Amino acid sequence: MPTQKLYAGAKLREIRTRLDLTQKDFAQKLGVSLPYLNQMENNNRPVSTTVVLALAQEFGLDVTELSAGDSERLVSDMREALADPVLAEVSAPLADLRLTASNAPALARAFLELHRAYRQTHERLASLDEALGRSDVQAQASPWDEVRDFFHYCDNYIDAVDRAAEHFASSAAEKGGIRAAAIAALQARGITVAFTDIDALRDFDAKGQTLQISRYAQPETQTFQLLLQVALLQSDKLLEATLDFARFQTDAARSIAKIGLANYFAGAALMPYSEFLATAHETRHDLELLSNRFGASIEQVAHRLSTLQRPGNKGIPFFFVRVDQAGTITKRHSATRLQFARFGGACPLWNVHRAFETPGHFLRQLAETPDGVRYISLARDVSKSGGHFGAPVRRYAIALGCEIRHADALVYADHMELDNPQAFEPIGISCRICERADCHQRSVPPLERRLTINENARGVLPYEVG
Repeated sequence: MPTQKLYAGAKLREIRTRLDLTQKDFAQKLGVSLPYLNQMENNNRPVSTTVVLALAQEFGLDVTELSAGDSERLVSDMREALADPVLAEVSAPLADLRLTASNAPALARAFLELHRAYRQTHERLASLDEALGRSDVQAQASPWDEVRDFFHYCDNYIDAVDRAAEHFASSAAEKGGIRAAAIAALQARGITVAFTDIDALRDFDAKGQTLQISRYAQPETQTFQLLLQVALLQSDKLLEATLDFARFQTDAARSIAKIGLANYFAGAALMPYSEFLATAHETRHDLELLSNRFGASIEQVAHRLSTLQRPGNKGIPFFFVRVDQAGTITKRHSATRLQFARFGGACPLWNVHRAFETPGHFLRQLAETPDGVRYISLARDVSKSGGHFGAPVRRYAIALGCEIRHADALVYADHMELDNPQAFEPIGISCRICERADCHQRSVPPLERRLTINENARGVLPYEVG
């Protein structure tokens, strides 16, 4: 017999429903009034000893069915589910959980079932990630992916940081240029700037208030690193406020994003928005002219073009990507409908891979994705020397492109067969999700597509995609 108050309204309703009795008939059989039964079923009153005995005598009910054990298990399971990182922002008081378990156990079980389904789906995706070659499978997005998604959903444009950089650059002319302005800003904070024989690009000693910049780096890289340090010191509060708004899940993601924002400031100060956008239109987006005009590298210019998405004064929506010699994408952003594969490399038919074969030259390509959208893509190799004999040389290829409807604004589209459908090469996102069944460069079959294997015949591929 229970020795403490027992609230089991949901169980009473379940028993009554199972017996197919109305509240009035059930109350009569239990020897209580209809209002009293209603209050017990709604957990406004505890189940009395008289009712427990009546349930046992009248219906042969095992009174342990009224035990609070099931309710407590539901509470425990819900607390565990709510501890999942995906629900980190949800805070449910224990009293609310107990009330839910007692008054709405079906809802509590539905929530637990939903969470279980989520976890199973997440684990399946993690297994797929592992099968696709990832080694960093974990219960939450990697810090790199989280930061990449942050910039992606901001259209790679951070208004407050961009305007702050533009404001800094506005006074650079009177100080002898952007490089001199950056050094002056650092020296005004008591920092000694020196160009020394270090292998790192930049080394700041906060305690000693000294900043070393590698004398081996290219001039545009040196200026960029100076501006990056200005951002970390002079605009620290702005960067931190932006990071607070982003609400990253981990400290690692926040730290990576802060460097990303400082890099953004440096690029925006080196190539101020309004001036750069106007010059880009004037030169028809000639990367070499823009590079010379703003003292920036080809890669910096291409990346900056992909950030020109200021509301009310947008530039052409570009995609920008950088790949290494193994074909791995190391930078990616798209303001276009073209999105890059989250795992693995880019389509082998894309001209970015051929850029390594023609160093120092721009490659042009007209391409069409499986959704029928057509693009013009520009690719070029980028080499980053260590600055002295024996230092490693980093080699990448970059690609910049936009939808073909913007081709008239690009000098690179001149004399290309824009009206000839046959001039557009069929490219995809990645082999695993590309639907093209007749691609001669397919490396692996598409996921979730039936394959036909004919041992007596061999085409371009050892299988046919159904």
